[in-house]
Amino acid sequence: MASRREYKVIRERNVMVPMRDGTRLATDIFRPDAPGRFPVLVNRGPYGKEGYLDQPNHSMWFFPKNGYVFVSQDCRARFDSEGDHYDPVFQEAHDGWDTVEWAASQPWSTGRVGTTGQSYLGATQYTLAGTNPLPPHLKTMAPVSASSDFHQSWVYHTGGAMEWGWMVPYAIFKGRNTLERIGRQDLLTQMDEYVLPPGNFAQPLTDQWYRHLPLRDWVDRLKETAPYFHEYFDEELDGPYWWRANLLRNLGGTTIPMFHISSWYDIFLEGALNSFQAIRERGASELARGNQKLLVGPWAHIRPYTEPTSGGCGDIDFGDNARIELHDYLLRWFDHWLQDIDSGITTDPPVYLFVMGENRWREEHEWPLARTNYTPFYLHSQGSANTRSGDGSLSTVPPGEQPADQFIYDPEDPVPTAGGSTLIIDYGVADQGFVEDRNDVLIYDSGPLEHDLEITGPVKMELYASSSAVDTDFTAKLVDVRPDGYAHNLQDGIIRARYRTSVAQPSFIEPGRVYRYTIDLGSTSHVIKAGHRIRVDVSSSNFPRFDRNPNTGAPLGVEARLESAQQTIHHSAVFPSRVILPIIPR
Repeated sequence: MASRREYKVIRERNVMVPMRDGTRLATDIFRPDAPGRFPVLVNRGPYGKEGYLDQPNHSMWFFPKNGYVFVSQDCRARFDSEGDHYDPVFQEAHDGWDTVEWAASQPWSTGRVGTTGQSYLGATQYTLAGTNPLPPHLKTMAPVSASSDFHQSWVYHTGGAMEWGWMVPYAIFKGRNTLERIGRQDLLTQMDEYVLPPGNFAQPLTDQWYRHLPLRDWVDRLKETAPYFHEYFDEELDGPYWWRANLLRNLGGTTIPMFHISSWYDIFLEGALNSFQAIRERGASELARGNQKLLVGPWAHIRPYTEPTSGGCGDIDFGDNARIELHDYLLRWFDHWLQDIDSGITTDPPVYLFVMGENRWREEHEWPLARTNYTPFYLHSQGSANTRSGDGSLSTVPPGEQPADQFIYDPEDPVPTAGGSTLIIDYGVADQGFVEDRNDVLIYDSGPLEHDLEITGPVKMELYASSSAVDTDFTAKLVDVRPDGYAHNLQDGIIRARYRTSVAQPSFIEPGRVYRYTIDLGSTSHVIKAGHRIRVDVSSSNFPRFDRNPNTGAPLGVEARLESAQQTIHHSAVFPSRVILPIIPR
């Protein structure tokens, strides 16, 4: 890119921006120190707009230096903004709409506005993208690491279990400034008793408090910090409560180009992948359908996207290629759509993926990839697949008559979470060996691969299982086993039996009856190298990432009693349990 003028930056603090109901939201304006009008980038979040002032490469400084006005705003009822009630996510569509139009009308604005931001600051963009019509002056968006379906990734997994590992600690984290503002030192002290020692973002709960039952006790414990928390239990089913902020259900007004950015170990990966695909197929204008861009890297949710300092994710460093400066991509994107600069970004292929294992970036033209060969790998054993020392195997050959595998799922002793696509608790790549030595984990291994095998795309597990309970969970995990025995987790998922056919219309199971369960393991892009093995782990818990199913059939969160369940995994000609891998020809 040709050299460009670098501006000094002026900051205006606590400009109070009026919303349609008269509430005013505290906003800091970062402007180039020069006369004239500039395009505007709106950035809205609940974490305090002054939290990154000491980071010289943060977007609030970077974009104004490069000829943009950067509008940083505290969400309603957060920090310096007015508002009597904080309603996470759902309040953001109207407030975002009003802020965009306010920014477009200011004397320093060209009237062309974009949005940017990561995590919740990306979620504020996806909710806005679902409004119909969009703000007239909104020209483009670039959400990073954000959910677009707040039932099936924000609070729950697609299989219906609650994303317990981050729900309560996140509510505590966000509630701290509320308690400080109202002077409730007693509650701040109480919050400290629930969590591990402070970290850089939010602290996981202690094991005692993750295990505390009944779960709904947290509604009362968090009533001062998270008064909305009861709704996460009251609205367990996917329905209208959640649909009002579900972009995929509200595409009627999505008419603009969008740049979707995420990573393979991000808890909210679905937001980027599903939104990119849905808008390309069903966006409300040809401009939108033809101008979506997707970038997916090898990181987890909280990564230094705009500081190229790390290529790591848990136990793995994916190398120098993984260390990107995201601002380089975003600046090219905004230059094109807000300043009519020929940056070349729209002539590049629309998809940019990091292929793990080979540790390189690759350009593609669609998602999922059109050349994908969805290949079933079937479970086999002689009835003793328990632990990695068992007799479970995995192959493309369908099973014949084989004995089923069994284990006892005891929610008092759940399978512990070991990395994965989660948040606040440890995430990313972790050796699964200590988990796979448990008798309640079934292990199915391929032999050592003769050739490299690329898996890029969505992964599904079709599991035939029965249980002694009326409701229970089944989990599945895809693993790359290295020659030295290290078990590298790729993706995992869970299905709650009552939601096996619908997360909107639950139905219990009949004990002892075999049901087919489809487990969504998310998506990945990874090359399993020759000499490595493909492994699938099957169990019934992954705690504390997901809440424990008590096996009693009680409504979510009310049960203080836990029962064990005998689980049976079938793999035969009649019940061909299998994982379906998206194989890319090479």
